[in-house]
Amino acid sequence: MARAAVEQARQQVADLFGARSREVVFTSGATEAIVAAVWGAVERGGHVVCPAIEHSAVREASQRLAAEVTVVGVDRLGRVDPDEVLAAVRPDTALVHLQWGNHEVGTMQPVAEVVAACRERGVLVHVDAAMAAGHVPVDFRALDADLLSVSGHKMGAPPGTGALLVRRGLRLRALLVGGDQERARRAGLENVPAVMGFGAVAAALDVEAEGRAARRLTDRVLDAVPMLDGVTIYGDPVDRLPHLVCLGVEGIEPQAVLLGLDQAGIAAHSGSACASEGLEPSPVLEAMGVDAHRSLRISVGWSSTDDDVDALLASLPGVIQRLRALGRS
Repeated sequence: MARAAVEQARQQVADLFGARSREVVFTSGATEAIVAAVWGAVERGGHVVCPAIEHSAVREASQRLAAEVTVVGVDRLGRVDPDEVLAAVRPDTALVHLQWGNHEVGTMQPVAEVVAACRERGVLVHVDAAMAAGHVPVDFRALDADLLSVSGHKMGAPPGTGALLVRRGLRLRALLVGGDQERARRAGLENVPAVMGFGAVAAALDVEAEGRAARRLTDRVLDAVPMLDGVTIYGDPVDRLPHLVCLGVEGIEPQAVLLGLDQAGIAAHSGSACASEGLEPSPVLEAMGVDAHRSLRISVGWSSTDDDVDALLASLPGVIQRLRALGRS
């Protein structure tokens, strides 16, 4: 019964992402999936191409496991130039990374173009879709990527769930060894209840409807930016993930803004949600050439409503005004 439940969940996840069930390897989350992808791809060392705005899990796994990493820059919207990515590919390149959409500013990346060009060159491509999965349509088969990592909790599944999608026919050494679970691609007993939850969410999601609802709410936030003194939009305001926006707040430390919003009952982040307790400047914003110290990251979920946006738009101007007044006193 447990095996049947896991395989049903595997098929549900595969259906959501346009994959074959045998291409889905369950993991403890996107971080493990990313590290497993890098570990398997650079088995014999090799060179990795990594855009500067990739998630820290991608950047650090590449730095630790690859023989050499070429970092590719981005424009002020946080988007890579496909030609620059491909120009960095060498005969010894083992893996090219490119996220589907950025985890801090939401900018969508030219994944299809880069994947197609790398396939022509015979170079493996890993797509980090953790922030995109469940919010925009992700079709693994149509994309024709080699590896794609997703996170369960970012789309409403239980924490500690994720998957690495491995293209049919691609053989990778396993990161976790010791047993034959996941067709010998990831040893260790599966967390059956969590995997079942992941599958149930995948089956229940209407990605198109979820994306439309989220974009309508975040568009309201972006529309209010011109009325906020000293606030700018980071990332592409149009070609972006629908559920998050990133704002720059001039002259005010982000922790103070977050505390002011928290007092109003609003939870937000500065920079990456995975590094919300850190005080270091955002590598993503630094790569974009914008103020990496003063960002406000606002995201919505399936339970977010217009009332939530109303509360944010009612509170944020006052928080900014009070903090600026304190700074002048």
